[in-house]
Amino acid sequence: MAIPGNFLSATTESIDPNTSGWTTKLNCTLAKGGGGRNGDGCLLLNSVAAGEMQVRTVSSYPVLAGTVYFAFADASGATVPERIGIRWLDSSSTELSITWSLTTLTASASWHRISVAGAAPVGATQAQVLLSSMTPAGAGVIHYFENVYLGFPIRSTGNMLPFNAETPEVDVSSWTAETNCTVSRSVPMMAWPVDWYYAGGHMATMTVTASANAAMRMVDRPGVTPGAEYLGYIYLSPPTSGSTAWVELRFYDGAGTQIQATRSVLAAPGTGAYRQLVSDIAPAGAATASLAVGLDGATAAQVLRVDTAVITIAPKIVAGSVVPYANGSFEQSAGGWTVTSGVATAARSTPWGTAFWIGSYSLAVATATATSSTWRSGIFTVPSPVGLNFRALIVCKLNTGTYSSITVKVRWYNASNADLGASTGTAYSLPGGSWFAMTTDSIAPATAAKAAIEVVGVASSASSSLWMDAAALWQVLPLVAVTDHDDGAYATLTLRELTVGALITVYRVTADGTRTQIRGPSGLYDKDPITSDLLIIEDHEAPLDVPIYYYIEIYTAAGVLSSTRNSSVFTLDVPDVNLCWLKDPGNPQRNLQVMVKTAPDWSDPIQGTAHKIRGRQNVVTLTDSRGGQEGSLVVWTRSDDERKNLRWLLSSGNVLLWQAAPGMGEDDVYVSVGPVARPRVSPVAMEEWREWTLPLTEADRPITTGVNGSSDRTWQDVLSGFATWQAVLDAYATWEAVLLDQRK
Repeated sequence: MAIPGNFLSATTESIDPNTSGWTTKLNCTLAKGGGGRNGDGCLLLNSVAAGEMQVRTVSSYPVLAGTVYFAFADASGATVPERIGIRWLDSSSTELSITWSLTTLTASASWHRISVAGAAPVGATQAQVLLSSMTPAGAGVIHYFENVYLGFPIRSTGNMLPFNAETPEVDVSSWTAETNCTVSRSVPMMAWPVDWYYAGGHMATMTVTASANAAMRMVDRPGVTPGAEYLGYIYLSPPTSGSTAWVELRFYDGAGTQIQATRSVLAAPGTGAYRQLVSDIAPAGAATASLAVGLDGATAAQVLRVDTAVITIAPKIVAGSVVPYANGSFEQSAGGWTVTSGVATAARSTPWGTAFWIGSYSLAVATATATSSTWRSGIFTVPSPVGLNFRALIVCKLNTGTYSSITVKVRWYNASNADLGASTGTAYSLPGGSWFAMTTDSIAPATAAKAAIEVVGVASSASSSLWMDAAALWQVLPLVAVTDHDDGAYATLTLRELTVGALITVYRVTADGTRTQIRGPSGLYDKDPITSDLLIIEDHEAPLDVPIYYYIEIYTAAGVLSSTRNSSVFTLDVPDVNLCWLKDPGNPQRNLQVMVKTAPDWSDPIQGTAHKIRGRQNVVTLTDSRGGQEGSLVVWTRSDDERKNLRWLLSSGNVLLWQAAPGMGEDDVYVSVGPVARPRVSPVAMEEWREWTLPLTEADRPITTGVNGSSDRTWQDVLSGFATWQAVLDAYATWEAVLLDQRK
């Protein structure tokens, strides 16, 4: 699969099927090797003599001076280390300079990531990627490269930190020593997955000065809102599996004084790179947040390496859950859960990655005897719950022994934390082998204002234990809800309590039973992966003034149909039959309603040739199938704004959807629009009305076109890639280009 946003061609990126995207630059021959990860192919460099080997891309790629670009590759070399560079060229293809990465710490035959980033220098108009094997001792030394990227920095969605703070590819200026350490960069041999593009080769490196606690912190402090919950995470690579490595999420007031710090300690299973999460709610007075990392009880000269630093709004385990992320995910502790009766113990699982449904940890519950134990969450405020139905969720997996039952309950409290009692609950068996979701529903009693999740586990054998994760409590809302927007001629479909990792297909169904797949960010929803338990879809291609509903198919990750859902029936009403809609399926922000003067007088073209055969009365005609209908739609724009918006809609040249009111005798049709005339409707110079003649040719519905304007791209994502908003304005020609991330 091609790397998103790569300037390089697929062949140059993956070295499949050949090496045509690359050429030698220094002291080597070039061939195609096997055993790559992004396809089988890879670059095989063979040294001609002692000294550095270099290859470069054949093509040069346009760049803008002052803009930061990012390059990475995967490398394998058993003899010598390597580095990667971006070669900057001017308009005459003369080399201006090269931005090199640091050299990897040692040679390694295993595939590992190398990367570099830097701003294009003044005068640069083009760039090439350089791959270098550092100074073989003689001829015949082999080095491999593949999975090569050049483009804009690849960012973690929603990260409030800038690119160089997320991964120190330019320098290490986003980090500073705090206690007993020095700070630098290094390139260890990290074997990131081939399709993991967020971590680079460089890692911020903390070196302990003397045997004691040590810490370094980030300089960058993005703004936060008091009362909002934030999630921070970072990859920690500790010096030993027994090291006490930690990350802190820190909050600061407007004067820069630290007012809260929440620490999350890594239970490392080794010395690799492990993502450690930490979350908390910004306290009153908080203005900014940042991250710090450190080692407790460190030994002099020990090294802690970190990468992929992120601060973002904390996700909800289930949409609408009142349980904070820390209390439901167990990433930094037992999350406030306590054993209220019985002999069981409850603690965060260990080490990292042993057992989890989300994140990297879970709550480990163990009992020494075959008895009943109860464990309970902390108490959470539930806004205006009285009389409403709430659902509690836990996800459990058997570790050892057996449990005859697991009962999930909701315990209610008033505003003063007085216990109002627990619901009856729902009992489950717990077979071995898999994770099982367990839910229960409860109506909030009179005076209820707070709630806790309570679990009763009855062990049927001694030394029984289980893991529990993903605890959530939320108001029960419809699994499927649809809202019609007559003013915009579209519908919003909301799907709740979906299974993350499953696949989904969504159809629109008309009264005659016809099913039509509806459009999402990647094209039509056709077994698309589910990435959140909540999915909101805007259907801008729904027909007008006819009853329709949505039919949803949910599949397992293996593609097996597991469940279906239906929405209610609804109709998009047409307020004025004299108006029609012109819509861009991939860019619904351009959709426009205009007044119809004349509907098309359609013709059905056909291509054919008549051949007169000598001696025959009738000609022989050879024809193709009849083509899509053709005709001219004449519409009026009634204001300067409508005129500008219609020009904007037509400017892309995309296939459009024309929808007319029922009764005009026209079906919804996808069309391409030919050359357009738009004279004034009168000779008066100040006349705002324009008469547009739109030559239409019927076209196929775009299948692979996704809805632009990323559903998860935020203004924070935009700003985090630039130093200032002025830099954003300088990088994009229009606000639409900002929305679609189309830089100059």
